[in-house]
Amino acid sequence: MPMAADEIETMIRAAIPDAVIEITDLAGDGDHYAARVVAESFRGLPRVRQHQRVYAALEGRMGGVLHALQLTTACPQ
Repeated sequence: MPMAADEIETMIRAAIPDAVIEITDLAGDGDHYAARVVAESFRGLPRVRQHQRVYAALEGRMGGVLHALQLTTACPQ
């Protein structure tokens, strides 16, 4: 069963409370999403570590329940 966008957002927000999150269903199938996650707590972290924090928030669902996630992370301007 595919993951709902609001479930993805809820999981990320639980792990990264200061995040501003935008989720887009890329294919309309609930299986291919893009996520933009902007958080002050990312400041000073390399991009790979920012992505690792988001993937950790998804608790192993990447590649299983969540088939594909195009991820963009950033710090607030």
